[in-house]
Amino acid sequence: MSAVLDRFLRYARIDTQADDRTTAYPSSPGQLVLGALLRDELRALGLADARQDDHGLVFATVPGNVPGAPTIAFNAHIDTNPENSGKDVNPQVIRNYPGGDITLRKDPTKVIRVADNPELAALVGKTIVTTDGTTLLGADDKAGLAVIMEAVRTLVETPGIPHGPVAVVFTCDEEIGRGVLHLEPAMLGGAVAAYTLDGAGTAEIEDETFSADAATVTITGVNIHPSIGKGRMTNAIRLAGMFVDRLPKRRLSPETTAGREGFIHPLTVEGGVGEVKVGFLLRDFDTAQLAVQAELLRELARQVEREHPEATVKVEVRKQYRNMRDGIAAEPRAIRYAAEAVTRAGMEPKFKAIRGGTDGAQLTEKGLPTPNLSTGEHNPHSPLEWTCLEEMEAAVRVIVELCQVWAGK
Repeated sequence: MSAVLDRFLRYARIDTQADDRTTAYPSSPGQLVLGALLRDELRALGLADARQDDHGLVFATVPGNVPGAPTIAFNAHIDTNPENSGKDVNPQVIRNYPGGDITLRKDPTKVIRVADNPELAALVGKTIVTTDGTTLLGADDKAGLAVIMEAVRTLVETPGIPHGPVAVVFTCDEEIGRGVLHLEPAMLGGAVAAYTLDGAGTAEIEDETFSADAATVTITGVNIHPSIGKGRMTNAIRLAGMFVDRLPKRRLSPETTAGREGFIHPLTVEGGVGEVKVGFLLRDFDTAQLAVQAELLRELARQVEREHPEATVKVEVRKQYRNMRDGIAAEPRAIRYAAEAVTRAGMEPKFKAIRGGTDGAQLTEKGLPTPNLSTGEHNPHSPLEWTCLEEMEAAVRVIVELCQVWAGK
């Protein structure tokens, strides 16, 4: 079995689903379990400084062998998305993929269709990994973990490859916006640039993300026994439905936007007749548009209150991350060298913007330029998630080449 595939399958089976209902860090015990495994594997490779800190973050350094070469860093996150189960993940390995739609074994209603995944057409004969349809796969970002670990093994076991110091960090709770809560650039050995391995396909280089805020809309109604509710009850559930229904339907929705278009995404609902909280994601490549989106929510709140004066509607907005474009531009070598590494690995670089975010956006905001690179993630956050072994192996080659480019070799 391919070494990177073996790693990925082992990591995928460990439940590291993040939990946004707690303030604990990390938010789930499985993240500590996988982090300890990664630490031990790094030590087994000979990296004596490999450690897992009190927050579950894992650090290690591959010593450089080119005097004066700058330190660079690589990052992947340990957790998986909270919206679909990460428990009892049962990876299905399809060798010599014959083409066509893929029906998932334990839930035949779940089908990975070529019509929705046109990239599959170029992967006939390759090795595809899916789940059995009952959980997500966790390629986001355990593909990144496996790729970085295999690249580290390659550097350690092939001392003839020239490179400067290479810092590795594995973070927790990226999926709930807390990935770098306890991580500062100074903790990465003076790295001049870093790279997240948390992207789709192959040969992709991403130097731009959405800017992101989160919003919570709290609707407070009047609860009373329904038998005497006439003229007295104000059902917060009905008002929440009204509020969401008034959002633009042909724009500002993930279902109707693509490319550089932003959106407002209702994500969670909790509560009852007396009070309902609706969680929203606000996203746009133009940071100034987040304020416009927030004002739209506030205007809808005012409308509901005018029509139902017995109710109150409160809108709270929290900053999440910002477009990393400007911060990465401050270190132009980060993208230029990544493109050269992709070319050396035998591929054509593809430059893209991420309709989402990574730990790299927050690291960049903290002063460490951190673009994102491909790892073969497809359909993340879904039971239809899948990855491709050959795409992960290509990502390993890119990392190894990138280390050499930064060393001037």
